[in-house]
Amino acid sequence: MTSSIKDLVAIVPAAGIGARMGAEIPKQYLMLNHQAILAHTLDRLLEHPRITQVILALSPEDTHFAKLTQATHPKLMTVVGGKERADSVLSALNVAPDSAWALVHDAARPCLSHADIDKLIAACETEAGKHQGAILAMPVRDTMKRSTADGKIANTVCRENLWHALTPQLFPVVSLRQNLAQALASGVAITDEASAMEWAGGQPLLVSGRFDNIKVTHPDDLQLAALFLQAAQADDPDSTKGD
Repeated sequence: MTSSIKDLVAIVPAAGIGARMGAEIPKQYLMLNHQAILAHTLDRLLEHPRITQVILALSPEDTHFAKLTQATHPKLMTVVGGKERADSVLSALNVAPDSAWALVHDAARPCLSHADIDKLIAACETEAGKHQGAILAMPVRDTMKRSTADGKIANTVCRENLWHALTPQLFPVVSLRQNLAQALASGVAITDEASAMEWAGGQPLLVSGRFDNIKVTHPDDLQLAALFLQAAQADDPDSTKGD
């Protein structure tokens, strides 16, 4: 038995500065294959036929977004983001329709495939998914170590049933908005949308995502993301724009 998602809104928190990149501008505006990282991310979301609207949370001091060609897209709207990622997501959720589902995606994950979006939607249209929501994730492949405070190995962690959380993460707007707001009001550290749902007692589904859905965090990630985008375009010339 399935339940179709009729209204799907993508939310992109993009108010951060990406300090770990060490760049003079926020990392989402660094150039990647001839356009900004954020531009690639928005293209993937705006072009997906199931997504009815994209809500972008920006810093009030943002002076870069208006220069992107995607800034005038009719499916796109902007809101003022907050200090933390969770604050920006909540700001976007506050203007999203109550009837919609929210597909929350990192601004700095430009290599997202439509196939992964489709898998995530399909999971949330199952009987289990419509109650719990779901996230893209990858099983941990490498040996995991826990360190001491001074950088030594404390112990080896069993990697069985461990996953790397990715985005997008997909939940009903009303429940995500409520759980996120209550968790923040309670002083809970929210690292992603799933953590807010878990705090409220939910058990979101894990949907295995592609390995190339990387988050650009460090300078070396730019080269890797460029290679992944070039490979995607070679497989499907219409899969990226502006390259």
